[in-house]
Amino acid sequence: MKFKKYLHYFTNFIFWGFTGAVAVLAVLVLLYGHDLPDYKNLAVYTPPVATRLYAADGSLLIEYAEERRVFIDFEDIPPQLVNAFIAAEDQNFWTHPGIDIQGIIRATLNNTMRLMGFNTKFTGASTITQQVAKNFFLNSDRTISRKIKEAILALRLERSFSKQHIMTLYLNEIFLGARAYGIGSAALMYFNKPVKDLTLSECAFLASLPKAPNDRNRAIERRNYVLRRMVDDGFITKEMAEEAAAEPLNINSNFTAQMELDFQYFAEDVRRKLLENIGRDTLYNQGLYIKTTVIPELQRAAANALSKELDAFNKNKSENEPKLQGAIIAMNPYTGRVVAMTGGRSFKESSFNRATQAYRQIGSTIKPFVYLAALEKGRSPESLILDAPIVGWRENNKEWKPENYDRKFLGKIPLRFSLETSRNVPTVRLVEEIGVKESIDAAQRFGVYPKDLDSKKLNESLALGSGETTLIKLVSGYSAFVNGGYLIEPKMIDYIEDRYGNVINGLKTNQIEWNPGLMPPVSEKTEEPLSDAQSLYQIVSILQGAVERGTGKQARVEGHTIAGKTGTTNMVKDVWFIGFSKNLIAGVYLGYDTPKPLGKGAGSNMAARVFADFMKVALKDEINQPFSVPDGLNFIRVNRSNGVAASKDPNGIIINEAFKPGQTPNAAVIKDNAVEKPVIGGVF
Repeated sequence: MKFKKYLHYFTNFIFWGFTGAVAVLAVLVLLYGHDLPDYKNLAVYTPPVATRLYAADGSLLIEYAEERRVFIDFEDIPPQLVNAFIAAEDQNFWTHPGIDIQGIIRATLNNTMRLMGFNTKFTGASTITQQVAKNFFLNSDRTISRKIKEAILALRLERSFSKQHIMTLYLNEIFLGARAYGIGSAALMYFNKPVKDLTLSECAFLASLPKAPNDRNRAIERRNYVLRRMVDDGFITKEMAEEAAAEPLNINSNFTAQMELDFQYFAEDVRRKLLENIGRDTLYNQGLYIKTTVIPELQRAAANALSKELDAFNKNKSENEPKLQGAIIAMNPYTGRVVAMTGGRSFKESSFNRATQAYRQIGSTIKPFVYLAALEKGRSPESLILDAPIVGWRENNKEWKPENYDRKFLGKIPLRFSLETSRNVPTVRLVEEIGVKESIDAAQRFGVYPKDLDSKKLNESLALGSGETTLIKLVSGYSAFVNGGYLIEPKMIDYIEDRYGNVINGLKTNQIEWNPGLMPPVSEKTEEPLSDAQSLYQIVSILQGAVERGTGKQARVEGHTIAGKTGTTNMVKDVWFIGFSKNLIAGVYLGYDTPKPLGKGAGSNMAARVFADFMKVALKDEINQPFSVPDGLNFIRVNRSNGVAASKDPNGIIINEAFKPGQTPNAAVIKDNAVEKPVIGGVF
């Protein structure tokens, strides 16, 4: 009888206990379950994903993200990685309905014993499903109401989604330290590899991170704990755990790709342009695939060439002294694709990009545009111009006496000779002859100077390079010399895809692919060329002469046809070199951020050396290609010093000059079977 009586009591206790629990649960659901967030949109999971910038060869340059995340589908997640997280976080994940009753009882007992003074650890009972509910919809407040809401949401999630989908949500959303959200990003950040290549040891380490994502001091201890849990749960053998525990945990301590350091000026310029076009949210959260134009090998060559020259100049300077800065940019003159760009000696020291943001006086790099204006008016490359002192000349109410860099005067010399040797005085006379407005107009047409220059500011000194512009504008302007006379916009992005692989329209991107070794891609030209082909070739030929025998000798690259122009401003405050082969153009600028003289021995030869060091790498596997010659030009051998036909004056340097129809070599006066040369020493 007593047994039946106790059984009756026990049955009633179970019944009323269960009934009470159901009633309490019903009340809790009524109180906390009516205004919970809508979880059904998790059926299509589109989390914020990092935008990734890629080089032209497909290599990753840098990521942009407020939360670094790389989305991984469940079928692409290694089973051992899933097992590691289950062992570490939720042993009964595959069987519980969203909340783990056994885990709750176990945690309650452990925590009660801990409060009573027993040597046990405080433990939690949140399942992976509950963590999904909290991470997506709730905060981290340690309150009973939040835990109740979390449990209710977890039960609803389990009724609506498969276990695999819940695990996918969890592994892609969870924060794992180092700004990494989700296992895809964490694998890259900690081990620089995709999840499919993770070892068992690395899987266990990642699974240990949710408890303390920013504490890596106990990484080995926590990894080994997860390995032991995986053994206890039957996921791996003891031998596998021991082998994994013996594996060195080579965590990437920098948490940044090395390539980021080499490409930061380029990447930052791309970032600024994208912010203008698509806005911050799209750039940082929508997982764009951005294919850029930069070529890693050329980028490294450009950075190394610039660093070599800057380091040599700065090596004896103290820490407190200003350091010489500089920039280099290289691009395809037909498409405008920027293949390399470095905007300073160190992005860490200064993010200011001296290739695109620094406006500086350009010195003699302006001269080709002045001489082009003369050629367009019918002057030939061998037309004579007087190199003699100019005295009593005033500009802006100030007396100005133009001088040549060597303080000498050579009398009447050909235009070619004057430009190849970058002489100032004959250039001033040329400007006076063709007109200041016409001289500067060429630089404006080619985008070097702005088209809306105040007419009151047009003067001879501006035509000699006292005006300011950027390196990228100079390089773009020079590109028109070799590409047929078309002003191109420099481009750093080939195309952009959204997270689903769709090309984004409406962005200022370059869709023309460039294939090395092939002919330049043909694009529709709706505008007229900036100049005629014959005049352009004559300038290119003169600039080729400047490299071969003029002021640009330091820019020569053995086995390759190179043209270019040096530039030095007053008191050698800024030095330049802009040069090009048939299919590649590069510009170099050197100077202090606060302009001041570079000092004794400094000059444009420094910039030319940077150019040459870069081009030696860029052209090492290229077959030499001479510049294209337009129809209608006549080539006649002449004496370089006076433009007289070589048949009449074979002395000195003989060159092959390009004459337009109707143009001829200079006449020579024959006296006593000798050729009378222009007077050396000038006309006074």
